[in-house]
Amino acid sequence: MSLPSHPTLERVAFYGGTFDPVHLGHLAVARAAIERFQLDRIYFVPAFVQPLKVKQRVTHFYHRYAMLALALQGEPRFVPSLLEAPESIRASGAQASYTVDTLHRLRNLLPSTTRLFCILGMDAFQHIAKWRQPVELLKAAEFIVASRPGFPLDGVAMALPESLRPTLAATRRLHKSGAFAGKGISIHLLEGVYNDVSATAIRRAARNGHGLERLVPPPVAEYIQRVGLYDGPAEAGAPEPPHQ
Repeated sequence: MSLPSHPTLERVAFYGGTFDPVHLGHLAVARAAIERFQLDRIYFVPAFVQPLKVKQRVTHFYHRYAMLALALQGEPRFVPSLLEAPESIRASGAQASYTVDTLHRLRNLLPSTTRLFCILGMDAFQHIAKWRQPVELLKAAEFIVASRPGFPLDGVAMALPESLRPTLAATRRLHKSGAFAGKGISIHLLEGVYNDVSATAIRRAARNGHGLERLVPPPVAEYIQRVGLYDGPAEAGAPEPPHQ
């Protein structure tokens, strides 16, 4: 898979997740990150199968991708990505989406001078040591860790694999300056983004038929209602994959 050509890209971010569906909280984090860290582009990468959520029912990949494409219209620096599409993951021989592998593939598609970031909420980052090859993962990109209600950023240092945890003095600097660089990793804190939206609230609004537009972008609300994505336990029919 190739990426859209852009010779001036200097700061690119990977923003992965289930995106089931993409909602206003995701967009708030992305907008804050793109301004705070002067990013040129953010690739939104829906996961095919997340290894830590293999037992969780997830809407078909191409519905989630379609909703991302709708949500990101009019946002030239936000790009929906097929890096973890089922066809790509299966072709690699993997059974699930591993962020460390995707970051390496993305890095190989970008100019060598590009700074690569990975955006992650604190609710996900607290489990980073359980992800595949966590040390290699954390060295594959600079991490932007966003605050989440109920998940204070104070836990960033302790969430790291033991071999990468900063000293007490460095931890204090992280909390004071919002950044840490050492042991081959770089972490940036993104505070003050509290537009929290839950999947439960979205599904409830979809079933009730009102309030959805306060949680997701209008085109996504229209798509959910038209397709009936969250009306009941049965998965809606999957659309045809887009031509690549």
